[in-house]
Amino acid sequence: MKHLLYLIIATTIFLSSCKEDMDQEVEFIIETNLGNMKGKLYNSTPKHRDNFMKLVNDKYYHDLLFHRVIKGFMIQGGDPDSKLAEPQDQLGGGGPGYTIEAEFDTNYIHKRGALAAARLGGPSNPKKRSSGSQFYIVHGKTWSDKDLNMIEKRAGKKWTAAQKEIYKKQGGYPPLDQDYTVFGEIIDGLDVLDKIAAVQTGRADRPVEDVEMKITLIRP
Repeated sequence: MKHLLYLIIATTIFLSSCKEDMDQEVEFIIETNLGNMKGKLYNSTPKHRDNFMKLVNDKYYHDLLFHRVIKGFMIQGGDPDSKLAEPQDQLGGGGPGYTIEAEFDTNYIHKRGALAAARLGGPSNPKKRSSGSQFYIVHGKTWSDKDLNMIEKRAGKKWTAAQKEIYKKQGGYPPLDQDYTVFGEIIDGLDVLDKIAAVQTGRADRPVEDVEMKITLIRP
């Protein structure tokens, strides 16, 4: 009986520990030649979270580029073809050979610093499945009530009063909400995001001087 009691206690402690680990949000660091950004992954988008963690653990993102940068919009990276790419190379079409099911959550919006999955647009991707590796970080801009009301009317998107305040004060890119999966956010280093967004770009919005990345998990 005593052994059974010990087993029940041990099992309870183990399950509690597992739940605590699942409740914790995994954090990561993106190192670039313009500085570092710290982010976290959302647990409510588990397919994207787990895929991102696997790729990071596999060192998939080491020495890749932020190959597409548009100030006031976003910075995009994760194309494996960007590793050792020549200046004239056209980038943006590479990936690991699979896509991920969309995980839209109305709690997560395209605010400044949001981490979201890139994807193919148009009729070839009706379910809005995400790229297996390419992601973007929202730079964005601030929006007025008039702007947001117009988007609501034209696109049928809705936001809470708190979310509207974020777009009005912190900025972001609301037209993308519920069309692209947001699965994390930058929690430190938004000044580095600004630096990357401000670089000179050329053809296809590629930075003239390469912006390299290396991503590591803080808590695997």
